[in-house]
Amino acid sequence: MGHAYTPGLMVTERTVVRRRRLLPIPGTVTVQAGSQVTAETVVAKTDLPGNVQAINLANVLGILPDEIRDYLLVKEGEAVKKGGVIAENKPFIKWLKTEVRSPIQGTLELVSTVTGQVMLREPPRLLQLLAYIDGTVVEVQPQHGVTVETPCSLIQGIFGVGGETSGEVVMGVKSPDDTLTPSQLSPAMKGKVVVGGAFLTAETMTRAREIGVAGLVVGGIDDKDLRALLGYDLGVAITGTERVGFTLVLTEGFGRIPMAGKTFTLLSRRAGQKASLSGATQIRAGVIRPELIIPTSDDSAAIATPRGSGVSEERTGLMIGDEVRVIRDPLFGRIGQVVALPSDLSRVGTESLVRVLEVEFPDKTRAVIPRANVEIIEG
Repeated sequence: MGHAYTPGLMVTERTVVRRRRLLPIPGTVTVQAGSQVTAETVVAKTDLPGNVQAINLANVLGILPDEIRDYLLVKEGEAVKKGGVIAENKPFIKWLKTEVRSPIQGTLELVSTVTGQVMLREPPRLLQLLAYIDGTVVEVQPQHGVTVETPCSLIQGIFGVGGETSGEVVMGVKSPDDTLTPSQLSPAMKGKVVVGGAFLTAETMTRAREIGVAGLVVGGIDDKDLRALLGYDLGVAITGTERVGFTLVLTEGFGRIPMAGKTFTLLSRRAGQKASLSGATQIRAGVIRPELIIPTSDDSAAIATPRGSGVSEERTGLMIGDEVRVIRDPLFGRIGQVVALPSDLSRVGTESLVRVLEVEFPDKTRAVIPRANVEIIEG
C-alpha cells in the first residue's frame, strides 16, 4: 500500500547542509577545497557586462546610415566620457553644427551602417560571490563556484522576502504567542536577526528598517502589511531579490499565527549565535523555502546526511508521533502530534472518501483530518 503525506518544513537542531555558490557567468574562484570560510568570505568573482545604450546617429545628424563612420570622432572599442562628443556634422555655417554627446562613460562597442546606430556600453560591474554560510569548501568548480558545507541548526520557513544576510540571533519576544512591537526593537539590534512570536505589524517593519536589523523571523504577518512593505502586490514567482532593508522569514504563514514551539525553542537556545538567513521562496515546481542556518561546532551534526547536496533523503510516510501542521481551514496553522493512522478510507464533509489521520493538539483536543491537509514538521 502506498503512503500519503505532505513533505513539510525542516526544523532540526543538528544536521549538515551544503550550499552551492555559483557565478552567473564564468569568472575566478578565490578559495580552494578545504578552505574555512565565513558568510562574508568572497569565494568567487566575475565582471558583469555593463548596460548598453543605443544612439541613432543617422537620425540625429540627418545623414544616411552608411555615412555615420565619416562623422564619428571615436572608433569602435575606444573609451568615451559622459558628455564627451562622439560624433558631429560638418556644416558650411558653423552655428548649424550638431554635436552628439555620450550619455554614459564607457566604450563605443558597435557601429551599424545598416541601422545608423552606435552602441555604447557602460563599464563592467564587479560581482563578488559570498560564501553565505560559515563552513568548509568541499568542492570547487573552476571558473564557476564552490560548494560550502557546515554542521548547523536548520529552520525552514513558509514564506520570505529579501536576499541573503547574516547576523547574531536575538530574541525580540519571550513567547511564541507574543506580537513583536516597535518598542521591542532597540538600536542595539542593528545588524542582528530578530526573532518575533506570532505576529508583527507594518509599524514594526518600518522601525526595523530604521534601526537597520539584518533580518526578522516571525510566525505570521498580514498580507496588507506585506503589500505596504513592498509597495506592490507580490505575484506567483520566486522571491529573494526584493530590497526592503532587511530579510523577512515567516515560519507559519499569513495572519496572526503563533510560532511553532519547536521552532521558537530552538531559536531561543541559539540566541547569541551567528545565523545566515535567506528569504528566497518559490512555491511552484522546484520548491525553494526561506531558511535560517545557524552553524555549530558540534561535530555530532556531521553524522547527518548533508542537505542540499543532491543526496536523496527518502521517507516512507507519516508515522504515529510525527509533529504536523494543519494547512487547511478550519484548523489552519494549528500544530499537533499524530496519534492514529486509520487504514480505512473515511468520508469527509465534501462526501469524498479519503485517507485520514488523528491529531492531538497541545490543549489535548483531538481532530480527524485528511492526510492531504497536513504537512510534517521534519527534524
